[in-house]
Amino acid sequence: MHKNLIRLSTAGMSREEWLEQRNTSIGGSDAAAIIGLNPWASPYTVWAEKTGKLPPKEDNEAMRQGRDLEDYVAQRWCETTGKKVRKMNAILKNPVYPFAHANIDRLVISENAGLECKTTSAMNMKRFKNGDYPESYYVQCVHYMAVTGADRWYLAVLILNKEFHIFTIERDEDEISALMAQEAAFLDYVDLDEAPPADGSEVTTEALQTIYAGQPEGVVELFGREPLITEYQEQQARRKLAENRIEEIKQTLMTDLGHHETGLCGPYTVNWKGQSRRNFDTKALSAANPGLSLDPYYSTSTFRRFEIREA
Repeated sequence: MHKNLIRLSTAGMSREEWLEQRNTSIGGSDAAAIIGLNPWASPYTVWAEKTGKLPPKEDNEAMRQGRDLEDYVAQRWCETTGKKVRKMNAILKNPVYPFAHANIDRLVISENAGLECKTTSAMNMKRFKNGDYPESYYVQCVHYMAVTGADRWYLAVLILNKEFHIFTIERDEDEISALMAQEAAFLDYVDLDEAPPADGSEVTTEALQTIYAGQPEGVVELFGREPLITEYQEQQARRKLAENRIEEIKQTLMTDLGHHETGLCGPYTVNWKGQSRRNFDTKALSAANPGLSLDPYYSTSTFRRFEIREA
């Protein structure tokens, strides 16, 4: 470990205090998002959370199970490798990278290394074929090696009810330098309270809908944005053409299949399988029960509809 590593004990620290510390620098779970390698977060959402424009993520079942199973994953890794680990109940900071921090799962005893424990759904099994694993896991481990000064980081992944995988990630100074440079640049957006550029992800759109929800106000002049709006209209037209062509191809293949369920063509398998789905018919229920009000069973959501009209 780095000889000047700063340890901020989390023992007795409230969630609010922990979040305050977390929002002053970049953590391992932020790292992949700010370089566009996390499907559940984006540079914009990380910026919005750290500037208080978005509330902290609510705890969910996946997060709860991940925490509860962390000890089990660590024990399985120790059992498989013969190594030993210990917890580090502290937020770690490195003076070399003052913009970064690390909340690590385990330190490996008698070795300059750490362990990251992950739990994931069986739906993600395909991401672990042929020795692969999600890029976001790799970035998180590189971040931890940068902050701690470790020579390597081990990764243990439990695929619920299916598989257990272990990986070793060796320290790479070029990778660390590149990641740390991007993290430092990103924190400038937070310090200046200036949003990072749009990235096109759904999570960014959802964040914008949340931040700017409510009753819109008046009119604003979008000075200098005409080229951007023109490009938007052109891209929309191209998308419609592409969607239409996709349907044409699909219809041609459906005609080829006819009453057959599966078609083979070189490396491709084309399936048109029969399926069934049950839908709840609210109109039929109302007709059969004219005095029954369904209002209590409907939920109302508010959002802002985006559109462009040309005069």
